Amino acid sequence: MPSAGFSAPRLHCATPIVPGEALMLPAGAARHVQVLRLQPGRPVTLFNGEGGEWDAVVDRMGRNEVQVRVGQHMAVEREAAREVHLAIGIPANDRMDWLVEKATELGVASVQPLMTERTVLRLEADRAEKKKAHWQAVAAAACEQCGRNRVPRVHAVAPFASWFATARPDGLALLLSLHPEAQPLRQAAGSIGRVQLLCGPEGGWTAAEEQRALHHGWRPASLGARVLRAETAPLAALGALLVE
Repeated sequence: MPSAGFSAPRLHCATPIVPGEALMLPAGAARHVQVLRLQPGRPVTLFNGEGGEWDAVVDRMGRNEVQVRVGQHMAVEREAAREVHLAIGIPANDRMDWLVEKATELGVASVQPLMTERTVLRLEADRAEKKKAHWQAVAAAACEQCGRNRVPRVHAVAPFASWFATARPDGLALLLSLHPEAQPLRQAAGSIGRVQLLCGPEGGWTAAEEQRALHHGWRPASLGARVLRAETAPLAALGALLVE
């Protein structure tokens, strides 16, 4: 069924899209059409992450291929007014999948998965790359559902220490923390349009990690006195910063 609020199923196609052309859908989008059992003549909406969306109609269905006829481009954007980039200590099990999905729906601009000292999930080499690709696909699917036409970038998994050594925050840098000097998040963010948000894993930051961030200019921000789970805190923060 189409996503709630949209008249036609939305398909992410990471490929150039030209009005009037006959387009063979990428494998993921083609599978989506087949799962929905869309027949020739059914309308769909395409987006490639570069802005706007296109009307299209299913033109031909093959055993493993789907061709659509592309209609007009519409300069529709549904991005949040504030740009928030999230760096997060990776939560365990499948919670990162859920976090990426919901963060995308809320309007996050990018996600940087981090391995911190207390991160339970340890990823190396090929496995880390596969996880990155998987989370990027989760973000694209979330955009199909929520109506975003720009897919947030999921960066490569990085150890906290090496990432922090090269991180150059562009905009306001906020550290979610229970530090006694932490300001309420909305007060700390004010009306600044670009925010870098750093959130810890299960067990939180070590004293050394938190001190390093504070020493390099990250400002402590709080969501209140309650201790939230690693996957709850960043979503609560994104809701506070992005939901209009």
